[in-house]
Amino acid sequence: MEKETPVSVHIQENYRYLQRECENCADILIRPMKLGEEKKTDCLVVYIEVAVSNMTLQDSVIGKLINKLWTVPEEELRDFLRDNSLGISDVKQLDTMEEAMKAMLAGNAVLFADGFEKGVKIASKGYPGMGVMKAESEKVLRGSNEGFSDSVKINTALIRKRVRSTGMKVKEIPLGLRTDTMTALVYMEDLVYPDLLKEIEDRLSRFEIDGILESGMLEQLAEDNWMSLFPQFQTTERPDRAAMEILDGRVILICDNSPVALILPATFNSFLKVSEDRYNRFGIVSFQRILRYLAVYLALLLSGAYLAVIRFHTQILPTNLLLSFAEARRGVPFSSLIEVLFMEFSFELIREAGVRMPGPLGGTIGIVGGLIIGDAAVSANLVSPMSVVVVAMSALSSFAVPNEEFSAPFRLLKFGFILLGGNLGIFGIVLGLYWLSGHLAGLSSFRIPYLMPFVGAEMNDYHDRRDSFVRAPFRRLMRRPVFARREQRIRLKEGK
Repeated sequence: MEKETPVSVHIQENYRYLQRECENCADILIRPMKLGEEKKTDCLVVYIEVAVSNMTLQDSVIGKLINKLWTVPEEELRDFLRDNSLGISDVKQLDTMEEAMKAMLAGNAVLFADGFEKGVKIASKGYPGMGVMKAESEKVLRGSNEGFSDSVKINTALIRKRVRSTGMKVKEIPLGLRTDTMTALVYMEDLVYPDLLKEIEDRLSRFEIDGILESGMLEQLAEDNWMSLFPQFQTTERPDRAAMEILDGRVILICDNSPVALILPATFNSFLKVSEDRYNRFGIVSFQRILRYLAVYLALLLSGAYLAVIRFHTQILPTNLLLSFAEARRGVPFSSLIEVLFMEFSFELIREAGVRMPGPLGGTIGIVGGLIIGDAAVSANLVSPMSVVVVAMSALSSFAVPNEEFSAPFRLLKFGFILLGGNLGIFGIVLGLYWLSGHLAGLSSFRIPYLMPFVGAEMNDYHDRRDSFVRAPFRRLMRRPVFARREQRIRLKEGK
């Protein structure tokens, strides 16, 4: 561990240290000045140019402090700084130059005064950033439209706005040797298991990395089974969803410069829930959730099952339907396996192009491109109309999965099931499902089974099954999920 440099009482030593550390950093300003009533006390302020408010403004913390220091007698100036006579909560004394550099690089101003043995951190407006945004990837018909921003402070405030209890704790952890990125664990102290918190902190501190630029990097480093295609951290960009999960005993991990929070532990069932499932009546929620589960299976199996049937098991089809398939394929020069693969790759290319194209043009390319390519391929006798329908249904089903990170593994595994179904028939599909089920059954997220509550439901006396394929009426959801401490699982009681 490198030896730390204490803040010197001689301002010239501090000035030389700052000049050495900030050499060739044109965006970092070191501003010497003379303060005090007779302007005899040498001071300097170091800050990042665009991150600090004008020092003469009365409506900023740094402006108020500097303007006051112009009028303080020299013999009282150091005591004024030491005692923080203005009572400004955003002013903090720093003992070492390393602390001062970290505070400055975090977007604050740091003041040094000759004869004063500490640096003074003065909070300011901070780095430019996007404010509270509208949630884009988790659209709902009912509920708040607020989304997380790029600032960890704003994001924790958005959650605090919804959970107004001091029982909700925010623990900040800086990560990244060179980026010093601030991350925050947000949780309810009386609901979360202490062992879970310790395990999360241990995993975050297990690796030394140059920089953390987005929460996805943390996710990949801290997963149980990092070779699996399936995410073991759930993501959200909605503060209301984050607050909801905190009240269920889960932990939210927020990373500075990222508008996406991580929710953990995560289970298969939790990825198919949306925030408005708590806001709507149980009948429509149950219907929508069944549709989402059906979408997962269709996205994974539809194309492979279609090939298995028309290539190996035509006897299960009605004669009229079989003749219709044969007529549609007349003149197609490729095998059914090749045409399905061609259409699947075409739709994936259209999806990728739509994501990368700017603004509304992306959605237009997705719709028009799919129609044009499908129609042109059928007209040119490259593929049969039925293949286009099957592939389009498979693509549509993948869009119905509410979490993009969760739908991605099924889009990838779909190609494996196409090869299995196209070469081995139903036997290949069953073999693939056997492998996939075994893999999912072996996954866990911070010691919680990935297939909870379909396995391990007894851990919470089978109450979690009331919020799985279907959702029970809200009055029946009296217990928190398995994530919360056992003695704190009652969340709803009927009044006397």
